[in-house]
Amino acid sequence: MPILGSIIKGAIEVGSRIPVNKLKPQDPYKAQVRTLKKLLRTAQLTFFGEEYGFSQMLHNENIVKSFQQKVPTHDYNSMHRRWWYRTLNGEAFVCWPGQVKHFALSSGTSEASSKYIPVTPAMLKAIQRTSIKQLLSLAKYDFPPEFFQKGVLMLGGSTHLQFNGTYYEGDLSGITTGNLPFWFQHFYKPGNRISKERNWTNKLEEIVKKAPEWDIGVIVGVPAWLQILLEKIIEQYNLNTIHDLWPNLSIYVHGGVSFAPYIKGFEKLLSHPLTYMETYLASEGFIAYQSRPGTNSMELVLDNGLFYEFVPFNEQNFDDDGNLKPNAEPLTINQVEEGREYALLLSSCAGAWRYLIGDTIKFTSKQLSEIVITGRTKHYLSLCGEHLSQENMNRAVEMLEHELNISVREFTVAGISHSSMFAHKWYLGTNDKIDVMLASNKIDEYLKILNDDYRTERLHAIRDVFVEIIPPEVFYDWMRLQGKEGGQHKFPRVLKNAKYEQWEEYLKSIAK
Repeated sequence: MPILGSIIKGAIEVGSRIPVNKLKPQDPYKAQVRTLKKLLRTAQLTFFGEEYGFSQMLHNENIVKSFQQKVPTHDYNSMHRRWWYRTLNGEAFVCWPGQVKHFALSSGTSEASSKYIPVTPAMLKAIQRTSIKQLLSLAKYDFPPEFFQKGVLMLGGSTHLQFNGTYYEGDLSGITTGNLPFWFQHFYKPGNRISKERNWTNKLEEIVKKAPEWDIGVIVGVPAWLQILLEKIIEQYNLNTIHDLWPNLSIYVHGGVSFAPYIKGFEKLLSHPLTYMETYLASEGFIAYQSRPGTNSMELVLDNGLFYEFVPFNEQNFDDDGNLKPNAEPLTINQVEEGREYALLLSSCAGAWRYLIGDTIKFTSKQLSEIVITGRTKHYLSLCGEHLSQENMNRAVEMLEHELNISVREFTVAGISHSSMFAHKWYLGTNDKIDVMLASNKIDEYLKILNDDYRTERLHAIRDVFVEIIPPEVFYDWMRLQGKEGGQHKFPRVLKNAKYEQWEEYLKSIAK
């Protein structure tokens, strides 16, 4: 009798029966105004709060308008140059009360090898609260009681953080895993010892060794790295699928990158389907999660330490390099439209203020506050007005996989000069045999259907589409050389300027 599982399932079902107005806000805009007021009230005595008059702002009848008029928008560079460098030096009460003891390392910019995103105790608590909300949402899924006592394998960064005199740094996944609530330790795999391992290869080997000892029901992590792990386990123990070892594996919680291009290859490792649950846990906060079955969309977290603004992602608001223009006009949640692409600005309980996190999203349901991630502000191609988004690229690769019955493990795209005009060059990571001309023609056909601007420019300025087939391991080796193996690291979908030149040089060097 799965007593523990029955208790947990019962608790989840009781929690899910709490009246809706106790669990989620009825009015998204009112919830966001309350959140903003709480953020401003808490941060009013910080250096940032005093600089921009948070105390006076709190007495303004239209607090959102006052906030938008007085506080400038920021990207990482402007936020770090003016404010966050002080928190890195150990100064307290800069953008949020107290001293920041943790910084999440995120993808680098042209000015720095990594971004240092502050993670405050308030943010860690907010992430835990949202995690519990997502756990309660499991009541909407039909899992038996025994499922709720199975292990949860979380494949993330090392929990052994680097101490730099005044603060600890590491992957957000490592920081949050190191702060798991005590009641979750019973279910958590690979356990504290292995999770501290900094060497990614060693960590995978340790997990493979321990895998037969666990009864895993849920796996959590970035698709590319989890797929590599599952393949290693299947190969090590001569299995047909991962379900030969973990028959109760039922849920895959993923995030950080579109899962669509990975599905075909991932499902070859399974003997029966999984329930896929997407999360939007960025270094800046837990933004959204999939809260119900039957959808690929995620519900925005509106009342837990994050205030959102939405900037229409178009030429009026962004330059050709994906930088926010000074005259951009952000919208609040009551002003957005379904199906339109927006860049996301965040103000948070970690001391980010009107901060461009670099992601683009679309609302699939304004009524339910549900969104999908469409890409990155800098991961798109517009050499001549084709406005090719990451969403277009993901969909084209997914269509190619289905039509040719292949699995593309990784891909990236670059815009290049060609015949006095331009061309797109695609790099597809696959072990399947593909005719490059066929792949090129197919991708071109798909994009003409998916994107009207692309179809127009293909007649004039984009002279050709090239495809190069590369073993997936080349992508992972490149990531390793960049110091971005494992954890939350993802291969960029678009390569530009110096990154493209470095990638080409790397490919030439390994071809010799």
